[in-house]
Amino acid sequence: MATDRAVVLTALRLTGAGLTAAMGAIHLHLWDDGYRDLRWIGVLFLLNAIGAGLLAVALLAVPTRYLAVAAALGALFTAGTLAGLFISLTSGLLGFHESLAAPLVKPTIVVEATGCLTLAMLALLAHGSESPRP
Repeated sequence: MATDRAVVLTALRLTGAGLTAAMGAIHLHLWDDGYRDLRWIGVLFLLNAIGAGLLAVALLAVPTRYLAVAAALGALFTAGTLAGLFISLTSGLLGFHESLAAPLVKPTIVVEATGCLTLAMLALLAHGSESPRP
């Protein structure tokens, strides 16, 4: 049973880190592709890429006892990024209006939504593995 839990934790850790890195790579690509010229959005995209890179490394490197914290931070960061995208698609964000027709919007929604769910599951499972077993 403990081995099954460890396998699931490892799979979620690797998947969560990969999705977080993918989110950062998308933002870095878009920043390089012209978003850097947008007043506030460019800075936010670059900061997102840096933050996502740091979180992906943290998810891979932290000891299991701190994994729940890293996963929860990653889930919140990803959820915030996804919320920013939805705001920019609807009412606009800092004067910027995104379109569903933009090339990476739909893949970004999939990556970020999947990342939120994966990291939330990882945080819950990792937190549950910290409690003492009889």
